[in-house]
Amino acid sequence: MGPLFIGSEIYRGSSYGAGHPLRVPRVSTVMDLCRAMGWLEGRYMTSPRAKPAALQLWHDPAYIAALVAAEARGEATAQDRAQFDLGTHANPVYPEVYRRPATGAGGVILAAELLAGGGVVYVPGGGTHHGLQARANGFCYLNDIVLGMKVLRRNGVRRIAYVDIDAHHCDGVEAGFAGDADVLMISVHEERRWPFTGLLGDDGGGNCFNLPVPRGFNDSEMRLVLERLIVPRVAAFAPDVVILQCGADALEEDPLARLSLSNNAHIGVVRALRGLADRFLVLGGGGYNPWSVGRCWTRVWAELAGVEVPEVLPVAAEAVLRGLSWRGAGRVPAEAMFTTLIDEAREGAVRDEVVARLDALVAR
Repeated sequence: MGPLFIGSEIYRGSSYGAGHPLRVPRVSTVMDLCRAMGWLEGRYMTSPRAKPAALQLWHDPAYIAALVAAEARGEATAQDRAQFDLGTHANPVYPEVYRRPATGAGGVILAAELLAGGGVVYVPGGGTHHGLQARANGFCYLNDIVLGMKVLRRNGVRRIAYVDIDAHHCDGVEAGFAGDADVLMISVHEERRWPFTGLLGDDGGGNCFNLPVPRGFNDSEMRLVLERLIVPRVAAFAPDVVILQCGADALEEDPLARLSLSNNAHIGVVRALRGLADRFLVLGGGGYNPWSVGRCWTRVWAELAGVEVPEVLPVAAEAVLRGLSWRGAGRVPAEAMFTTLIDEAREGAVRDEVVARLDALVAR
């Protein structure tokens, strides 16, 4: 099976609200860029929407019922806020508050079913790694990753390597699989940033390798992390499937983190992991600058699909990027954000603190 892209039109125009970081278009931008480049023909599948019964494979039935009811009412109750963290600033009730995350979950569940026979699947609308079993958390109403992993298990795929390069720690995924000897979890995330979990000494019962990194984390440092920690650990684990949560908020332009990667780093991780299992599932995640997210995730698809990325974008693709807006951000994107998908490298010194933390994890 050739690489497949699972997407949906539900992301077009859907927003968490004018003041929320997820007011920006992301998945729809990736879809538009890939179509403008001619990269989706014969590779695109529309994501189904997961039904409540499917979501209860991990999520609490009472929470799912509350999420469905909140969408129908258009608001959260006081009990919803207190018990499920629905209707809060981070997790507002918006028109598609059930349908949009259920579509992301449906896409990852479909990917898990397709991957039972091997292959590569990309679901940029997936990657909601903060979702908890009975509560919304960190902009994430569901945890499509945990659901996908459970469906993989149900289909006989036992050993799962999960790698997360989002700027924020994958607390929800760790909650779902900490201590599972047949799951390897590696998370590279910014230190002292929400949700303030994933400390260096947190091993999740032995199967979790958490690497908090300092602000300004650069391409050179990510390359060392890839070479010393991620690739050796995943290869030694001999997984049946590799899952990569490819959050784009570790890019230098992102407003919710203080890391300094270029999208070359993301491509390096994708390239290094792809050959380590017969099944490869790549997901989106965080990312709150519409230009940097759209360009990064489009370039990830190009890598998976085996198509060459031109140095300069054709007019149709450039028009997609020039048509984006970021209301209220007060930022003017650099010209390269419109004309190319390829970032300039952001190399730099490999700091002693990064090496010391790697040493600690490698020694485990």
